[in-house]
Amino acid sequence: MKILVLNSGSSSLKYQVIDMETETVLAKGYFERIGQADSFLTHKVKGEVHKFEHYAKNHDKAISFVLSRLTNPHYGVIKNLEELGGIGHRVVHGGEKFANPVVITDEVIKGIEECIDLAPLHNPAAILGIKACKKLAPNIKMVAVFDTAFHQTLEKKRYIYPIPYEYYEKYGVRKYGFHGTSHQFVANRAAELVGKDIKELKIINCHLGQGASVCAIQYGKSVETSMGLTPLGGISMGTRSGDLDPSVVTYIMKKENLKPDEMEKILNKQSGAYGISGVSVDFRDIEAEAAAEDARSILALDNFHYLAASYVAKCAVAMNGFDILTFTAGVGEKGQDSREAICDYLEVLGVKIDKEYNQKVKGIEAEITAKDAKVRTFVIPTNEELMIARAVRDVSKWTKSVQKGQVLEIKK
Repeated sequence: MKILVLNSGSSSLKYQVIDMETETVLAKGYFERIGQADSFLTHKVKGEVHKFEHYAKNHDKAISFVLSRLTNPHYGVIKNLEELGGIGHRVVHGGEKFANPVVITDEVIKGIEECIDLAPLHNPAAILGIKACKKLAPNIKMVAVFDTAFHQTLEKKRYIYPIPYEYYEKYGVRKYGFHGTSHQFVANRAAELVGKDIKELKIINCHLGQGASVCAIQYGKSVETSMGLTPLGGISMGTRSGDLDPSVVTYIMKKENLKPDEMEKILNKQSGAYGISGVSVDFRDIEAEAAAEDARSILALDNFHYLAASYVAKCAVAMNGFDILTFTAGVGEKGQDSREAICDYLEVLGVKIDKEYNQKVKGIEAEITAKDAKVRTFVIPTNEELMIARAVRDVSKWTKSVQKGQVLEIKK
């Protein structure tokens, strides 16, 4: 079975075609600047990279062009769309409506639309991608996989906010958590690497990139995570502030006479490591300036490392200890110095890494645990697309009743 996985952004589209017999990627690509005159597609297949400058007016046109590449005799990996066993869509926010992946129906699309207020930058894009595929490939089953779903196992005492309860009842204001597909994949892979059932393990995963979150996975279930109502909460990130004293927001709004949308832009796009350093939205640029002894860049990284380690400690409290610490995503997989700095804070909890070997690990799967450590530490590249493809594959194991919108478990 071949599965197409789509991740639709407001002006972008990422995709992979995965052969589920071997779980190998047959083709992948990234369509950028959708809606702009200079939109283009970068398509990778058979070890070759092809760039197509192609104007895509909207997601319909972008997905149509992608499908034409995938079925092309030279660039493609399928003869026709009928070869696809299904299409998986990444959806950022499912609110409390979706605790698992679901087969996409009109009712499911309506549910995703009802969560737009909780993810105004992400859910509309996912809906565009879903509707485009529904139009272009109406006979292929589609599955929505939600970033928030994995965290629906959080206890109420851990997701409720200490504000008037009516706001939870009226608007669903609570912690939801994100990066769930990544956290789940990495936790499952960590269990495989140590040769144990995930139901026997306490794992803390650090998904550290432009967006960053920390998650406590106890016996295979999420019990604590750093992101909150939106992906803005938790530890600081590339351009996002993470958690703040709420008065910081209202104070600045009053002083600068800002509207809510303007303040939201500052917190999402102008804060985090970029806000402190003033250098770049890319951690690599900030690291380069820090190496050149730029004080603000050093401060930005120190702040990021401290907050990440602090949330790992909070996750440890949630599980009364932990067995495994994992790092994933851009900084987690390739930021050797960041891993070392975070782990230095955590020696009190039994974390200790082989610093010399850690410096050699960049973008590969590896164990970096020191010999005398109590907690095992791994670097595990994430694979959210594979988790989504597995969800789509598992639809075929269900009866026709799944077409009515029944939920699916993501299986290993």
